[in-house]
Amino acid sequence: MSPAEILEVLQSEAPEVTWSTDGDGYHNQVEGVGAVFEGLNVVKRQQYVYRILNPYIADGRLHAVSIRTFTPAEKADA
Repeated sequence: MSPAEILEVLQSEAPEVTWSTDGDGYHNQVEGVGAVFEGLNVVKRQQYVYRILNPYIADGRLHAVSIRTFTPAEKADA
């Protein structure tokens, strides 16, 4: 999957999060910023994103993905 295709899936499934993607179609980076991550630990945040992407990982369309998530306040401080 291209970064644009990943972005389309993420925006469709979780429009409450501001997503950005990058990569070469094999190694991909995903960043999400949203209030939905408030109060969630790192594992729960990863699970939130993997819940959306797992069908694409399972069928082989999506390979390596690195995920970074932030609340709006965390992103403002970064």
